[in-house]
Amino acid sequence: MLEVRLKKRLANFTLDAEFSMPTPGVVALFGRSGCGKSTLVNGIAGLLHPDLGRIELDGRVLLDTAAGIEVKPERRRIGYVFQDARLFPHLSVEANLRYAQRRAHATVFVRFDEVVGLLDLGPLLARRTHQLSGGERQRIAIGRALLSQPRLLLLDEPLASIDSARRDEVLPYLETLRDQLAIPMVYVSHQFDEVLRLATHLVVMEAGATVAHGEIGEMSLQAPLRSIIGPDAIGAVLDAQVLGIDSASGLQRIRVGHGELAVLAPRAQAGARMRVQILARDVIVATEEPQRLSVRNRLHGSVTRIVADDENADLISIEIGGATILARITSAATRDLGLRPGLAVWALVKSVSLRGRSLRSAVPISCGSPDA
Repeated sequence: MLEVRLKKRLANFTLDAEFSMPTPGVVALFGRSGCGKSTLVNGIAGLLHPDLGRIELDGRVLLDTAAGIEVKPERRRIGYVFQDARLFPHLSVEANLRYAQRRAHATVFVRFDEVVGLLDLGPLLARRTHQLSGGERQRIAIGRALLSQPRLLLLDEPLASIDSARRDEVLPYLETLRDQLAIPMVYVSHQFDEVLRLATHLVVMEAGATVAHGEIGEMSLQAPLRSIIGPDAIGAVLDAQVLGIDSASGLQRIRVGHGELAVLAPRAQAGARMRVQILARDVIVATEEPQRLSVRNRLHGSVTRIVADDENADLISIEIGGATILARITSAATRDLGLRPGLAVWALVKSVSLRGRSLRSAVPISCGSPDA
């Protein structure tokens, strides 16, 4: 487990944050700019002296102000990747990596060649840092942090300083680290699509406080997140299993709850697991099994909860067999359909977003889903 509890009063800001997560995994700190995400990460790293707090990582206490324990930053075995890569400009890529390797005082669990392979750094080793793109520099920074042999990796908006094309270049490498290395990570971002692709757990922050935290699928249904990302981005985040290709349509069949969806994922492997997002705005609710519709993706379930999203719309929670999805419909439709908890319904899914790669496979998959 990673357990964090920190309080720090600054000039015009107070940090009062608390969360825990199982390790390994990726916990994303998410919230509006200025909510305290970077301050919290600096506190975990030991770069900020807290007024009160406790940090424990896998049974090792790094901070306990009540007991007078405060491990120095360089002894916490924490790797830190900043927004800017902070590479040594007078050294080659290989020399930057070797520098971190030489300074690591811990038992080696990830070797130089392994890092080079995971991050595809081989073609870059002889280059100087000024010859690299922004995405390449961030990959080097991640590699350098890994070669310090960390027990925890902190990434403070590592993609914020690069353009969208370079961001898409780096994200698959971060997914590889999540899937293939058992290193817990704390990932700071204000881009919710990054959080959806990478995180296993989510901490929502507002005005210096952690207002909610939990597993990503559970958190995707919570009100504190809705207030930040807005109604159009709200939806269920689910883990799905790849069943195989449907011969009639050529689409990949995936199991979600006790139902199936057909999606465009031509390179996904049968038996693998992938993460999907179903936006509430893309779900239609029917109280009878639909017939002769172009929308072929449909899931049978029952209403578990109805929450007013605004004065004209409701969020309908639908349990589909061990998983819950959301539908955003008008309040008038809720009344006309007679929706209530326990009512059996059909959820018609107009679109499915595939978030990155399979959770157990390194084979990239495309994003998107047909409406029909």
